[in-house]
Amino acid sequence: MMLVKVNREAEVNLSLSFVEKFNKGSLSSDEFKCALQLKFFRLCCMYFIKNRDGEKVRFRPNLAQTQYYIEAHQNDIILKARQLGFTTFKMIESLDSCLFKKNFSSGCIAHNDKDSKDIYRNKIRFAYRSIKPSFIKMLELIGFGLPVPVNDKDNAYVFSNGSSIGVSTGYRGGTLQSLHISEFGKIAKKYPDKAKEIVTGAFNSVGKNCTKTIESTAEGKQGYFYDYCHEAKKLRESGSYLASLQFKFHFFAWWSDPEYFIDEPVKIPSRLEDYFKTLKDKYNISLTDGQKKWYSLTEKIQGDEMKREYPSTPEEAFEQAVDGAYYAKQFAAIYRDGRIGEMPENDALVHTAWDLGVGDSTAIWFFQEIGGKYHIIDYYENSGEGMRHYFKVLKDKDYRYGDHYAPHDISHREFGSDAKTRMEIASDGFDIDGDTYKVYFIKLNIMSVDEGIELAREALPKCCFDSVKTEDGVKCLESYRKEWNDKLGCWRDRPLHDWASHGADAFRYLSMAISIRRPIMKVRHKRRL
Repeated sequence: MMLVKVNREAEVNLSLSFVEKFNKGSLSSDEFKCALQLKFFRLCCMYFIKNRDGEKVRFRPNLAQTQYYIEAHQNDIILKARQLGFTTFKMIESLDSCLFKKNFSSGCIAHNDKDSKDIYRNKIRFAYRSIKPSFIKMLELIGFGLPVPVNDKDNAYVFSNGSSIGVSTGYRGGTLQSLHISEFGKIAKKYPDKAKEIVTGAFNSVGKNCTKTIESTAEGKQGYFYDYCHEAKKLRESGSYLASLQFKFHFFAWWSDPEYFIDEPVKIPSRLEDYFKTLKDKYNISLTDGQKKWYSLTEKIQGDEMKREYPSTPEEAFEQAVDGAYYAKQFAAIYRDGRIGEMPENDALVHTAWDLGVGDSTAIWFFQEIGGKYHIIDYYENSGEGMRHYFKVLKDKDYRYGDHYAPHDISHREFGSDAKTRMEIASDGFDIDGDTYKVYFIKLNIMSVDEGIELAREALPKCCFDSVKTEDGVKCLESYRKEWNDKLGCWRDRPLHDWASHGADAFRYLSMAISIRRPIMKVRHKRRL
């Protein structure tokens, strides 16, 4: 059967008109031949799924799935509420491609073996085996026979037309025409090495002109999923040209699913009434009474996880704390109190707190002490640079500096520097732009990581952050979390060392500095940072 390409929106509208006739049994033979050219018609009429109650029902794309089908790009990233069925939709769409195209290869990645088997059994195999014999016969009458499986094992179908579809926890090697990654946020959060393997391996197994789809609920401001969403969202908002290999951002809120409503007497708390008013005033999101009632009851069950699992806006989705995050409660209070925003300028001295990496990243926080509170006004991080680079950064920022704090190991001697310590190197200074600039560090005492984390928890209620200049640093603090023990299924009582560690370590030193701040006599120098 020769398939024709049509505009997606036109295809959906024409398909739905055929679906209406199909349901009434009034679709003529010629109309049926025409309808079968349309993938969306086949998706609506040919396949069956298990609904949320475990009942076998004909698959019918919901509003969110239909919208995505119309707006789909070559590479898509989908931020969504729970239970919108995008993995089901993509698997049936991919299965359809396998049945109606020769040598089409499709893959899906799940975050564990259990989910991998579940997706294959209940979304792919169930849909294929549930195709009605009467539908297959109608296809044969117009001269099209469905391919049959020649292999059905290892969570994969291989069909007689050379096409295949499978589900696994990773792909490397081979070539896929379509790749779907289910709940990539969860993978990136708990299994960062696995997420990296997907990006470096599975992504490269997809042909240049083929499709990749990533979907997930939000899992905090860390990992590949957050980064890809953030960049794709910025690209969409800028109105810039979207290249074929760039990710297109899609967001589907809980209220996009008509099933999320109830028609029962429910008293809505005033705080939620205020929340719904904010959605209307700020985002022009108008909710029905039934939707408000559903949200109110569901929030009682979900608690602090509500906005992550059922976000109303993309920004809201990432507000929730990262699982295992050390400073989750503190940042919940910071957001509630509005302590991240535009920072007013003042002439107070600017102090710095450093995490000095050796062959690693160096992170610097810039802060002011004002009326017993701390304005965190700037953040800088880099790697592979010597101290001269960071002195130049301080000079270029042109703040009026006060004290500079560094961890105890700044007094360790360095190879290749005449056996001088970095503290001595800093006080000797560097020639920058024709002048000698020096930094006189205050060395902090040795303190355990656990003690430093407690000091940071005590310091954060006294802090407010510049929303622009400290964005990357705040992301580090929100993402700083315990290490996950996959074998035992619990959090280890120690920090995960990843990209967030350097900013978090530097903030621990800032917190130590706050705890010991007192007037310090200084030797005056002609030029000093």
